[in-house]
Amino acid sequence: MLRLQQKLVQKQILAPRQILMAKLLQLNIVNLEQKILNELETNPVLEEIQREDDTPVSTDDADRDTMDISFEADAPEPRTLFQYSPENKEIPQQYQLDFIEELVGQLDIYGLTEFEHIIAEEILWNLDNRGYITIELSLIADRLNTDEEKVENILKLVQHLEPFGIASRNLRECLLIQLEDKKDSLAYRIISNYLDDFSNKRYEILQTKLGCTEDKLAEAKEIITHLNPRPGEGKIISRDEVIVPDLIVRERDSEWSIQNYDSGLPELRVSPDYIGLLEEGAQISTDARKYLREQTDSANWFIEAIKQRRNTMLRVMKAIIDKQPQFFSGNTKDLNPMKLQDIADEVEMDISTISRSTRGKYVDTSFGIFELKSFFTEGAKKQSGEIISTNLIKQVLKDIIENENKKKPYNDERLANKLTAAGYNVARRTVAKYREQLNYPVARLRRELK
Repeated sequence: MLRLQQKLVQKQILAPRQILMAKLLQLNIVNLEQKILNELETNPVLEEIQREDDTPVSTDDADRDTMDISFEADAPEPRTLFQYSPENKEIPQQYQLDFIEELVGQLDIYGLTEFEHIIAEEILWNLDNRGYITIELSLIADRLNTDEEKVENILKLVQHLEPFGIASRNLRECLLIQLEDKKDSLAYRIISNYLDDFSNKRYEILQTKLGCTEDKLAEAKEIITHLNPRPGEGKIISRDEVIVPDLIVRERDSEWSIQNYDSGLPELRVSPDYIGLLEEGAQISTDARKYLREQTDSANWFIEAIKQRRNTMLRVMKAIIDKQPQFFSGNTKDLNPMKLQDIADEVEMDISTISRSTRGKYVDTSFGIFELKSFFTEGAKKQSGEIISTNLIKQVLKDIIENENKKKPYNDERLANKLTAAGYNVARRTVAKYREQLNYPVARLRRELK
């Protein structure tokens, strides 16, 4: 038989305003801009404050929730796009928008017909960020109502634009195009027939299959390693890889200046016209008044949530600077052990708030652009008892690998022994994890002939 039972349960339920603030906080500056534009389209009460010329919008200091330590004169222009450099993942280079246009311009050397030019452009605008073509030629042929052989012929012309190998369909094709003037060479034979063995550094097997000496194989390897396997890298970039910093940090007069990098975002307000309709005496229906009141509340919450996001980002950044003084003094390899909870305690916020405010957010410093989460690092204990950052151990591991005998590289067990000898007690499994995080392959794949 069913029985009615009464229970007293304590639950935490987030209010709509708290949910909105959490959602905005987890957005980076690019996605926040899109969210604001979407909100402007859907909420008729919300409007953008129009700027006249380049005159800054006048806002009451009490309404702008920022830290009063920013300086405008030295701030870079807003909306600058950045990408990571392949050589240094932490220091970005300014994104060049015209690489595809340069390739299109090179097509003039072939004297193509108008239709052939259209096919070539269709190929070029379907390259990925490595410079490889990402679409089947049959799809291009269908789209342009031509045969696949025609597209294939145009593709071969495109692949001989500068840089050679652009618009290749795979690595082998890319490298062979760059070796066309060396078709009789050992390097060409290796790429044509034994690319898998070469990629996995099976040098003894290669010598047997090719019937060549170690010196000849080393000469071929030297040629191959100077080819460009990704002719579009650093030149073609997708939207997902574009980085717009959320914060700018600079030192001025021995003090840190922190500024939100959001001057390009629309300034919002509730429309005065709609506010007037809500005043006593306005001749509107009850339903219309209810709707406008709901939209006005939503608009005010949205504006407040953006201000709260700005303030939270500034407070978190200031706490990170306080916790990592060596880094911001110029020693970018020296990070103190720091957890999300450390910053949460410092700014008196929930750890989930700190996680949202650092994930996918970037800061522009004098030393480059860094993701905020990169400042958090685990701690490890040395044999002396000193607590150090795992980043320091990774740097020592990197130095060991860089200076090892490349003909006989260290396996993970020997790397662990080397670290122990240097005063760092690290297990082999942990060494393997750190090695992978540093993007070093296993010992067999690090081996070189000379």
